[in-house]
Amino acid sequence: MARHLYSCPLRWSDMDAFGHVNNVVFLRYLEEARIDFMFRLAPGDGSPSFSGGSVVARHEIDYVRPLVHRHEPVTVESWVTKIGAASLTIAYEIKDPDQVYVRASTVVVPYDLAAERPRRISAEEKLFLQQYLAEEPAAA
Repeated sequence: MARHLYSCPLRWSDMDAFGHVNNVVFLRYLEEARIDFMFRLAPGDGSPSFSGGSVVARHEIDYVRPLVHRHEPVTVESWVTKIGAASLTIAYEIKDPDQVYVRASTVVVPYDLAAERPRRISAEEKLFLQQYLAEEPAAA
């Protein structure tokens, strides 16, 4: 399984009154990584994959440790944990090589902007997503 890697810079304005990156800002980091994954890495030149829009149906986030401002970016690793007919789940870790700051997941629903309703995942999108699909752990 491949993981998408996104190098995310920290901004001075990301810090809160306690001197670490604010909890809400982490959702922006996840968004930046998700957009980079779904839109810049979508298959094919001129492919319509993921271009019609998507909506977030759910976020789940675990804050593992505080992240303080520094000049070096953090890495956001993203991979797919579930592909349904009309939704997908993306998992993330915001991390440095030796520590994890956040573990999270997002349920994303492809959306037809013209029809103003959710749509099914196309065959091309599914093929692309399967490259990042985590294998199910073996039953114990």
